[in-house]
Amino acid sequence: MSRRLTWIFSIGIVVSLAAMIASNDQDAIANVLRHDTSSVVIKIALAFFVVGLLLVIFRDKLSKIFEVVLFWLVVALLLVIAYSYRLELRDVGERALAELVPGYVISHGQNAEIVRGSNGDFALTAHINGAAVPMVLDTGASSVVLTQEAAKAAGLPIEVLNYSVTVETANGRTRAAPVTLDRLTVGALTERGVPALVAQHGQLKSNLLGMSFLNRLESWEVRGNRLRLRGAP
Repeated sequence: MSRRLTWIFSIGIVVSLAAMIASNDQDAIANVLRHDTSSVVIKIALAFFVVGLLLVIFRDKLSKIFEVVLFWLVVALLLVIAYSYRLELRDVGERALAELVPGYVISHGQNAEIVRGSNGDFALTAHINGAAVPMVLDTGASSVVLTQEAAKAAGLPIEVLNYSVTVETANGRTRAAPVTLDRLTVGALTERGVPALVAQHGQLKSNLLGMSFLNRLESWEVRGNRLRLRGAP
């Protein structure tokens, strides 16, 4: 049956082309561009036979072609939707990361947000002079306080520091060295020339994000399990 249809449509194409050429003494391309009634009828017949022949030849592949076309249409639709709601999707993604990744900072322009950890602390990853440093919020600390390891990673000259400031830590009273941090960045918030202290070796377990940084912000607050920082305009 399919072979017979193939011959029928093939003959139909040949006859239609012959009729198109015979209907005028112009060339075939000129005939295709004509719009009189007889020419239109011949063109419709030619299109019918061409489409019929293609359907007969590719009928077994049509379902697969349809599936491929449908798949890419769905992909294109999803991409359009994702682009249209890219800001909302980014916000959802960042909030999910903040819940799953300890120390992840959500940034919105000059605002930053940190989720409270399972131990009750607001742990975050800051950047001091470009170096990534894990820190813990401590509103009871009057200054940013760094361990020896964090100070070294930030490029501070720990060999020549003067430990002249007495501080209270979880391990008791100790001495710390005053320093000035070129840059302290939390999310999209960057403060320059931040006063800080470097604790003596072994006297501090965690780097503390204290008030010498927080006081430079326009505002900061704790709401539920989230710490929200707002940078100065």
